[in-house]
Amino acid sequence: MSVAQGSDAGRRLLRPFRRPGPWVALWVVGWALCVGLSLMHPPDLGIDVPDGDKIGHFLAYGLLAAWAVWLFPGTRAQAVSALGLVSLGVALEFAQGAWTVDRMMDWHDAVADAIGVLAGLALARWRAPGLLQWIDARVFRPRT
Repeated sequence: MSVAQGSDAGRRLLRPFRRPGPWVALWVVGWALCVGLSLMHPPDLGIDVPDGDKIGHFLAYGLLAAWAVWLFPGTRAQAVSALGLVSLGVALEFAQGAWTVDRMMDWHDAVADAIGVLAGLALARWRAPGLLQWIDARVFRPRT
């Protein structure tokens, strides 16, 4: 297989963007932020909401799942992404229990992650599956 064929296959995996690189890079950065923020010392936000961190888990994993819908047109790629996100959430809970001294493993966090993934997939597929393409078309306009 030639390089051209390989790149065409990669392009078919993604929705058609004028510039796919920044959108994929932002998604990868989101994954890295989830890992980093899950393993670092928790910041004191000055907000005392019981189990408020679950809201953050829900929103972060929901956004990453929605981003997968915005990147990938196929349900298989979206499902693989969702499974990867849920697996990441579970793995990070085990990592917090085993590798950190100021974090603790909490299965409620993994549940919030999984619910966020499902909500992100559903909302993005139902309301705005082409959102990033719409933004991409406006941000990366062809030069005239």
